[in-house]
Amino acid sequence: MSVQLPADGWILATALLLVAAVLAAGFAHRIRVPGLLLFLALGMLIADDGLALVSLNDPEIAQIGGTVALLLILFEGGLTTKPGDIRRAAAPGLLLATVAVVITAGILGAGTYLLLDIELLTALLIGAVVASTDAAAVFAMLRRAPLPRRLAALLGVESGANDPIAIMLTIGLITTWRGSPGPGDWLLFTVVQLGGGLAVGALVGLAGSWLLTRINLGPAGVYPVLALGIAGLSYGIAAQLGASGFLAVYITGLVVGARAPLHRRGIRTFHEGLSNTAEVGLFLMLGMLVFPTELPAVATAGLAVTAVLVLVARPVSVALCLVWFGYSWRELVFISWVGLRGAVPIVLATFPFVAGYPDGTLIFNVVFFVVLVSAAVQGVSIRTVARWLGLGAGGHTLAPVAEALPVSDIGTELIEVRAAADLPIVGKQLDEVSPPHGLVTTILRGNRALIPTPRTRIRENDLIIVAMPRRPDANRLVTAWAKGETPAP
Repeated sequence: MSVQLPADGWILATALLLVAAVLAAGFAHRIRVPGLLLFLALGMLIADDGLALVSLNDPEIAQIGGTVALLLILFEGGLTTKPGDIRRAAAPGLLLATVAVVITAGILGAGTYLLLDIELLTALLIGAVVASTDAAAVFAMLRRAPLPRRLAALLGVESGANDPIAIMLTIGLITTWRGSPGPGDWLLFTVVQLGGGLAVGALVGLAGSWLLTRINLGPAGVYPVLALGIAGLSYGIAAQLGASGFLAVYITGLVVGARAPLHRRGIRTFHEGLSNTAEVGLFLMLGMLVFPTELPAVATAGLAVTAVLVLVARPVSVALCLVWFGYSWRELVFISWVGLRGAVPIVLATFPFVAGYPDGTLIFNVVFFVVLVSAAVQGVSIRTVARWLGLGAGGHTLAPVAEALPVSDIGTELIEVRAAADLPIVGKQLDEVSPPHGLVTTILRGNRALIPTPRTRIRENDLIIVAMPRRPDANRLVTAWAKGETPAP
């Protein structure tokens, strides 16, 4: 006797795909190739035009799945963005996330119309769809690439906040095809999308932070689940009000990440894994949507659009928005080159298709080709370009130097510091670099936990646990100590 449930085959297939995709991501990281390429390739391999193991021929289902995945990715991006980075890059980052997206879409739309034999609205739709950088691709790059904090903060803010503008442009152009909205309609649409998204995101974030810090729910594992529900509420409420759910969920992530220190570590760890899983599933699904045999027909068009985007539209928009902020020409060149395109443009490319736009298939295939070229050329060469421009040495990754681990309600928190090679405390004895505001209680070295003495020497990659009274600036103080910016007592 045996029992077979309808879901059994799907669970097995999904598990095999996830395992294969994660192993592929690990391999891609070792050879410094964006995992995006391997995920998409795996999706194309198993779909109808490949081995025909899985069939996904409904773009509407893909659009729903893509929306959920983007929600998870943007919420995790907000959670892991440091408030200091927002303050440091607010003005230039928001300009890149708004004005630069419009400029990029306009230049790319005009260039596409001039180079390809297509309708003007189709060209403008292609420009709008690929106008924003991809949060998942940029956040992954920032975790690996050692960049100056100023650049890392700017790129993080831009990629997290620029999707709503691209979505607004795409939806607005589809609405234009269906009817004839006037300037007033466009203005109202923009105000509601941006203003509503900011307001809903901030309010839900504040309410969610209050819940996460004031209510005792018992097991620590339920707090990340509650945070997930808060993210869903933020998106859903904003969407119901006609505002940008994507902007709202990113703002909610920022607020929760900054105002819920007691469970921050568990929430971030949970959502990092969830975001990575969503990214894998998203790229696999999008790979299943495309037919590789159709790509050669749009190769020339795709290369032309990519060239206009990378060599003209992105550099011009970056220069116009950042020339006022004192960035050097090397920084402007690098920011222009790191305009990575990924899941967001491909998901947006399903919008015209689902809406029944006549050139929906052409738009999807061209955009898919642009993303492939962007990932293959820009994604692979980021570290090389940073080194050529002299921006890689002495930089920092997105990972924080110090992270708080609050201890229940006793008014104490533990701050963990990873002893990176560039920190001045590495190689020093504790009696030489004792933290002025706390006490080093434990050092985790490999598989050992050391109870330090004053003569214990800090080594590279040690995980140092500092105990100190709970205070709002605890992270900042311990970070300053680790960087040698605070004199020892």
